[in-house]
Amino acid sequence: MSRLGLVLASSSPRRLELLRQVGIEPDRVMDPAINEGERPRELPRQHALRLAVEKATAVADRLDGPAFVLAADTVVACGRRILPKVSDEATARRCLELLSGRRHRVHGGVAVRTPDGRLVSRLVTTQVRFRRLAEAEILAYLASAEWQGKAGGYAIQGRAARFVPWINGSYANVVGLPLVETLALLEGLGWQAP
Repeated sequence: MSRLGLVLASSSPRRLELLRQVGIEPDRVMDPAINEGERPRELPRQHALRLAVEKATAVADRLDGPAFVLAADTVVACGRRILPKVSDEATARRCLELLSGRRHRVHGGVAVRTPDGRLVSRLVTTQVRFRRLAEAEILAYLASAEWQGKAGGYAIQGRAARFVPWINGSYANVVGLPLVETLALLEGLGWQAP
């Protein structure tokens, strides 16, 4: 039997980089192009899982042949509050001020649509603690513009690593894709690495 391909349903360069880091090159990368807005009273965990499922479904429905479709979504949450994917400096500042000196959770929703149409999803949660940030540190981080497009306004794999003295759970999940859990899910569903 020939190997069925892997399609990454993502517009995130970080997810592709993470897969490549462990030697996996998707056969295709497709932007799911879905509405990622929150629903009323939707909890962060539900939001991450729903978006991962919707991304996998949207891309699988556009394919012209059987393949494994992998999708993920990353949600940074302070309590029940979902922090946005930041697009402006004022929002980035609010996120950093909220996270300063506190623990928060990063929920990673992962969904796989199999070639025979099954859809399986998993949620991975990582706890992260920020140390208290000085105003000068916040200003320097804002000036770096590293926060642009990042959930919660920071990139743990970049300059924000200096803000994080403690993490409990998957580091890769905070970057954008929980690798151990994702690979276990794919392999459990029959996907075979080339």
